[in-house]
Amino acid sequence: MNDYKPDNIAITSQNDDSLEDLIGNDTISVNGFSLQEIANFIQNKVINEDGLTLAEVFQVLLQMLNGNLELLRKVLLHAKIMVQNGMEIPKESQLTRSDVRRALKVQEAIKNPRKISMDLVHAQQARRALDYLVGFTLSPLLWKKLPGSRSAGRVQSVVLRLICEREDEINKFVSQEYWSIKAEMQNNNSETFFALLSHYESKKLEKFDIKNEEQAKHLIKEIETRQYAVSTVEHKQIKRNPLPPFITSTLQQDAVNKLHFNIKNVMRIAQNLYEGINIGGETVGLITYMRTDGFYIADEAINSIRQSIKSLYGDKYLPKSPRQYAKKVKNAQEAHEAIRPTDINRTPNSIAQYLTPEQLKLYDLIWKRTIASQMESAIIDQIIVEINSHDQKITLRANGSSIFFDGFYKVYQDNIEIENESLLPALKEGEACKLIATTPKQHFTQPPARYSEASIVKKMEEIGIGRPSTYSVIISVLQDRGYVTLDNKRFIPSSRGTIVTIFLKKFFSRYVEYDFTAHMEEELDVISNGNADWKEVLRHFWVPFSDNTNSVKQMTYDEVLDGIRELILNYFCSEEEKNNIEEKCSACPDGMLKLNVGRSGVFLGCSNYPQCNYTREITGNDNSEYPKSLGIDVKTGQEVVIKKGPYGFYLQFNSEVDKKKAAIPKDINIDDVDLDMATALLSLPKVIGNHPDTNKEVKVGLGRFGYYILYDGKYFSLKKTHKEALSVTLDEALTIIASSAQKILKSLGVDEKGKEIVICNGRYGHYIKCGKTNVALGKDADIESIDLKKAMELIQNKQASSS
Repeated sequence: MNDYKPDNIAITSQNDDSLEDLIGNDTISVNGFSLQEIANFIQNKVINEDGLTLAEVFQVLLQMLNGNLELLRKVLLHAKIMVQNGMEIPKESQLTRSDVRRALKVQEAIKNPRKISMDLVHAQQARRALDYLVGFTLSPLLWKKLPGSRSAGRVQSVVLRLICEREDEINKFVSQEYWSIKAEMQNNNSETFFALLSHYESKKLEKFDIKNEEQAKHLIKEIETRQYAVSTVEHKQIKRNPLPPFITSTLQQDAVNKLHFNIKNVMRIAQNLYEGINIGGETVGLITYMRTDGFYIADEAINSIRQSIKSLYGDKYLPKSPRQYAKKVKNAQEAHEAIRPTDINRTPNSIAQYLTPEQLKLYDLIWKRTIASQMESAIIDQIIVEINSHDQKITLRANGSSIFFDGFYKVYQDNIEIENESLLPALKEGEACKLIATTPKQHFTQPPARYSEASIVKKMEEIGIGRPSTYSVIISVLQDRGYVTLDNKRFIPSSRGTIVTIFLKKFFSRYVEYDFTAHMEEELDVISNGNADWKEVLRHFWVPFSDNTNSVKQMTYDEVLDGIRELILNYFCSEEEKNNIEEKCSACPDGMLKLNVGRSGVFLGCSNYPQCNYTREITGNDNSEYPKSLGIDVKTGQEVVIKKGPYGFYLQFNSEVDKKKAAIPKDINIDDVDLDMATALLSLPKVIGNHPDTNKEVKVGLGRFGYYILYDGKYFSLKKTHKEALSVTLDEALTIIASSAQKILKSLGVDEKGKEIVICNGRYGHYIKCGKTNVALGKDADIESIDLKKAMELIQNKQASSS
């Protein structure tokens, strides 16, 4: 050890613990020196002012390497070379104090294991026993009573019921028409804004008060005959607080909604991140345990997160104190921390090269949510303006909002978009406002949406059924059993799934009730807390459940079908079809039609089977007449049919070759659609002529937001009824194109991607437009001084700030 002189590194006064107790009489040598000699040498040496003492490093090495002398030798050799040459160990290779504390905690836990909690063991045993008792009892019963059915389960069957009942809601939904009226106004400075009719004759208009077009037209006449002035201007600020860090359910929901992953993949990728990724030759776990319902984050991690916020975004984004999140999840056990990065300093960019694209997306989502959860609130400026007619009979209301301070929006937005288009010009009380135009708009209420993977998980969590570790499995089982299908990312129950639900609701209603399943979860929690005997809880469940099962077992197949007949007919048949069901068989003299359940669904069959094989399919629901044929299109020779989908009625050619579809607009009554109208809608978009200046095609089409004119790759809104839109002329289209073109003041050229850059005149002044990017210039901007280079620079700055 004489070759290494203390003068080669700095020595400071450190009260290091002696290593004698740690090393004892260990005489193993490394590179010719005993561990004691090395310990004596490095005991008081300091790597640098910000790092650890070498004694701390050595102590951590002994505990973390746990006897790996070869690795220890390499580390010590490296350390000795560093010391000999008078070099400082780089910061990125230093062990931090959190490493020391973590290693010491692990070592302490290993030395002092706690006793196994038998309460937790009993809760787990009770949960498993309940699942076995329900699954292994009901499934064989289903096989016998409903041939073709696969299985039932304590939680699985309740989730299936949720999906089936939502489908029933949709089938029974009756759409309701209502209207709104929007007014285009102008203030004293000729600045345009929009306001909605909110009061008529001092009465606030509710959603359904304007019931039809006739009432809307009457109100428009009333609005257009009056003068207006601003009556009130209300400014207020709203705080939007960040969401808590992820738990299993919210991670699944966000990853499905934002990343478009399915839940199975979310958990698979999260498992990979948790188990460890090879980062520069070392396997590192990047996130904490991903099956959790607790919002808690360790104090040490919170401190690290707050330091990162300060260094990355500045003091103004850091709250005065750490945010604490209360438990909101029903029956939450909170056995684990929230899902977070194990080291917040591992930013997504810093480890991107080691991750697959899917892993990077999920890690980025977790990192941002974790950081945002400890950031300052966002502050939104809101302005509400009421404009009254001079006789106080009409009140119009305009709302505007903008971000005053972005806060956690800097990192993470939870599907909240603040549109700059909703900004209002400066308005003062008493200021006269000119009415420019009024626009009525027809609306129809929409049925509740089918459950997606994200929304069904949210519902399960809300009513307290299942556990974080089971959400993904339950959804997979329902699909594997053929009880539900995932269509356009929405769950649709199959006929088999619906029949199973009807059977369970009829004969085991208590056990598929939402409250009962949630109550069982609470019972299991009581067991885990030591406040209930697990065997007694099981006995209390099993005795009535067993009696219920035995009574159903005694029923014949016909008795079971008779019991669910009305429920099945109510679900699968329209009222008209139910009334027309023939009780007598039409194929034999004395047979009666009976409900039957086969592997392909429900049907009516003759009671004289097998002598009589007559069957009749039950096909209907509330829209059993669809798909409905309208006839053959003479131009294409294809059959045209009306179909009903989850978002309304649509038209389609009934052909394997041409599957073209066209939505039926809301302003068309479904009963008025005939073959001529259908072929006209299916012909869109269609060419109506060529532009006289460029000879380019001008088309009329129908999109999500209504009819449009398409010319030179640009879309122009066509505010017409279906009759007017289908008969629009080239001259009318050219007028619409010309009026829109007046907004373009100057073309500057194209960018490196070939996109045209123009200066336009908008509602609030001049702006630069390139594709979907707009850069505001204001009314007083000198547009003649802006060239292509300057415009590209402004666009790049806008895109960088947006990202």
